[in-house]
Amino acid sequence: MTANVFTLEIIKDSLVAVGDEMFNAMLRTSMSPIIYESTDFAVGATDASGNLLAQGNGVTAFLAALDTAVTSTLQHHEPSEIRPGDVFITNTPYEGGGTHLSDVAILIPVFHGDTLIAWTVNKAHWTEVGGATPGSVSTTATEIFQEGLRFTFVKLYDRGQLNQALVQIIRDNVRLPDSTLGDMRAGVAAARVGEKRILELVAKYGRASVLRAMDELLDYGERMTRAALAKIPHGVYCAEDLIEDDGLGNGPFAVKVKVAVSADKIVVDYTGSAPQARGPINCSYAGLITGARCLFKAITNSEIPANGGCFRMLDVICPPGTLLSAIEPAPVSLNYEARNAAIDVFWKAIAPVLPDRLPAGHQRSVGATFIAGEHPDSGEFFVMGEPLVGGWGASQDCDGDSGQFCCSNGETFNIPCELFESRYGLQVVQYAFHDQDGGAGEFRGGKGVVLDYRVTAKQVYLTYAASRTSSRPWGASGGQDGSNNYAEVHRRDGSIERYNMCTTVAVKYDEIIRIYTGTGGGYGDPAARPRERVESDLKNGFITLAQAAEHYGYRPT
Repeated sequence: MTANVFTLEIIKDSLVAVGDEMFNAMLRTSMSPIIYESTDFAVGATDASGNLLAQGNGVTAFLAALDTAVTSTLQHHEPSEIRPGDVFITNTPYEGGGTHLSDVAILIPVFHGDTLIAWTVNKAHWTEVGGATPGSVSTTATEIFQEGLRFTFVKLYDRGQLNQALVQIIRDNVRLPDSTLGDMRAGVAAARVGEKRILELVAKYGRASVLRAMDELLDYGERMTRAALAKIPHGVYCAEDLIEDDGLGNGPFAVKVKVAVSADKIVVDYTGSAPQARGPINCSYAGLITGARCLFKAITNSEIPANGGCFRMLDVICPPGTLLSAIEPAPVSLNYEARNAAIDVFWKAIAPVLPDRLPAGHQRSVGATFIAGEHPDSGEFFVMGEPLVGGWGASQDCDGDSGQFCCSNGETFNIPCELFESRYGLQVVQYAFHDQDGGAGEFRGGKGVVLDYRVTAKQVYLTYAASRTSSRPWGASGGQDGSNNYAEVHRRDGSIERYNMCTTVAVKYDEIIRIYTGTGGGYGDPAARPRERVESDLKNGFITLAQAAEHYGYRPT
């Protein structure tokens, strides 16, 4: 069949729709709230060589995790070893697709006859992959072997036959085997939906037309991104920031970037960032790539669906062995905090020349919170894991967004309180915007939240990690810096313990785990904020009367 321009457009749109359908399949079949409620996953399709064709909504931090997982699979397996019916699994952080061990990728090669024409990929956060602590995230790990099971591009299915030995290894080494294996099967199901839809396109329009549409989709992504790149002022822009702690008390760690913008390329160079840490704050180079892609997409063309062509003009440089390019056996449980810092420092460098595109600094932390224990009614072991919302920075013409997830979370949601309280031995007794000082400006930074979990189980164990715990989200054009992220445990005897990072802290019945998330940076001189906006902030409880007087010169009439 010879495809005309209209047919090719239909095929291209259908390929993009494949990602959306895979996304919905994963939502409806997974067993863990962190997937079906928080949507901590991504799905998509690539061509036979691993060029990203489409990616369903989900975590933006997986923006380089699907295509690079395919390219690494191709490096590990000769073409003759990849056959119809195969399904591959990987979570190794140091190669393509890598983040941390909890993020597991499922890959299916799509064959038309004997010819490999595409791949479908699912990458999702499994609540449990074993390791030393419940939830498989630790702030005290010193090597990756303590963090859980590691799969390096192995076959989960070989020509349609399930690898029962591998499944048994997983079952025997995780704390929640039923939900973990359920999420594994959901990942396979979502990838198979994508495989089915691609083969349906081939059956309808012919293989040659579909392959041509794939190439044109990639070229379209490049053209649209090049047009947007041309609007960014050329030059070299530098910034630096820090991560306070690696979980073991070491730090702070410098994060540096030099961004060179030219007519046909952006080069993001992280040379000079701190060496990899002993604790689990490290990010691998694979994770750094996805972080840089997040910001690159935001400043070029964020409207078109992401594909490999969009990133042909991006080069990311970082020598091996840094905090942002860690090599094995470096621990990486908290990789997202280093990746967020890499996104944020790129953002900080380029923001002054793109004030219409980028706000001031935001809370920057996933604030990942894991609470484990036995349910008080059923006695079943549970592991709750969720990211937390905070404040985004203000812009040149509006206040920052309040109660939003951080830059690498994307289409993420919090777990509804009703579901939360039924599944776990916890009760949400407070969830509100706080009035802590920070983010003052002509345009105010978005507010962070205060969240209280009351323990209803006999005892639970808290694992928590954040950055921006002493440094603050940066303000812009005279705006005030934001506020900090941290956790507290309120004991029954009235004492309060504060944590920036902790692992399996015991919290007993009727005690409170309180989380504060940061307010974003302000934009512009606070003295220029209209009085009626200050009064609105007071009425809403976003600021105190003392803060209004100090930062805005406000006096009640």
